[in-house]
Amino acid sequence: MGIVKTKDLVFEYIRRDEEGNVEGITRAIDQVNLDVKPGEFIAILGHNGSGKSTLAKHMNAILTPTEGHVFVDGKDTLDEENVWDIRQKAGMVFQNPDNQIIGQVVEEDVGFGPENMGIPTAQIWERVKESLVAVGMYEYRKFSPNKLSGGQKQRVSIAGVIAMHPKCIILDEPTAMLDPEGRKEVIRAARALNQVEGVTVILITHYMEEVIYADRVFVMEDGHVELQGTPKEVFSQVEKLKSLRLDVPQVTLLAHELQKEGLALPDGILTISEFVSEMKKLG
Repeated sequence: MGIVKTKDLVFEYIRRDEEGNVEGITRAIDQVNLDVKPGEFIAILGHNGSGKSTLAKHMNAILTPTEGHVFVDGKDTLDEENVWDIRQKAGMVFQNPDNQIIGQVVEEDVGFGPENMGIPTAQIWERVKESLVAVGMYEYRKFSPNKLSGGQKQRVSIAGVIAMHPKCIILDEPTAMLDPEGRKEVIRAARALNQVEGVTVILITHYMEEVIYADRVFVMEDGHVELQGTPKEVFSQVEKLKSLRLDVPQVTLLAHELQKEGLALPDGILTISEFVSEMKKLG
């Protein structure tokens, strides 16, 4: 079994009136089956309302299934006795870092999680250092978070999760509130964690350029998985992605348009260097 596995997952939001009577039911997740292997970098795409963030909240038991099951490191999220263990195994980073940072100094904030776990003080400071080094923020350890940019704050949020030594980190649209440079910083940190530290990363996003280095991509629509595959396989389906109201990386779109004009380019070009290489082959 993978580090995160969903089995026939269904989740329904229930709307009630002022008297508490049910007004309506919205099915946000509809029969989703995922199996994320340890050490994978997974990206989950979808436009607003597709169910991707609702799915993310099931991965560390913020939400629990209406039907079906979610297993994190083999533990069922429906069993309340498992919740503490699950949240240590699967850490969550949200959109707005200001909602996650509570310390007055960066290193104190990063140490907050391990302290709550009862980790001895000497080990906490070791974890704080290794976590800040991992996201490239060690030199800012004595700073107030208020003095940091959005991208730097989000990297501190990620460090705070890393310090708890999770097996998996779920990033729920972590760059949605950041400028392009901040987005690059956060994705670079996430990739380093995955490649160097071997941490499983599940990235929820609607920025196409952020997912081209993922091992697998899942595209959600109306609560179910509409497409899945490697980034090259998914982004080869440009017209399908457009029909799902999603963009594709700019270089992928350019190659697709040139294909339509008759150039013999392969499907699913993802990077500028790849595009240049293919264009050179055409002479």
